[in-house]
Amino acid sequence: MNVIMQEPLQVGDQVEVEVRERLAWKAVLLAYILPFIVMLATIAVLDFATDWSEAVVGTLSLCGIALYYIGLSVFKHRLQKQFTFTARKL
Repeated sequence: MNVIMQEPLQVGDQVEVEVRERLAWKAVLLAYILPFIVMLATIAVLDFATDWSEAVVGTLSLCGIALYYIGLSVFKHRLQKQFTFTARKL
C-alpha cells in the first residue's frame, strides 16, 4: 500500500484520504463480490452434486469463503503494491 502525501503531515493532523475510483471498485470486488460468488457457487455445486444436508453444505460454503480470504492474505503483498492512497491536510 502506497500513501502519497501532498504536504508534510504531523501526528494529530486531520486528513482526507483519497483513492482512485477504479481501485475502490477493485477493493469492493475483492472484499465483497467475489466471496459472495464463491459462496453461491459452492452452495449450488454441493447442493446439486450431493445429497448432504443444508447444514453441511452451508458450513462447507463458509469454509470456501475462509479459503478465499486465506488466498487473499497469501497475495496481500502483491495487492498492496496496486493500491495507492493520497492523504492531504484538511
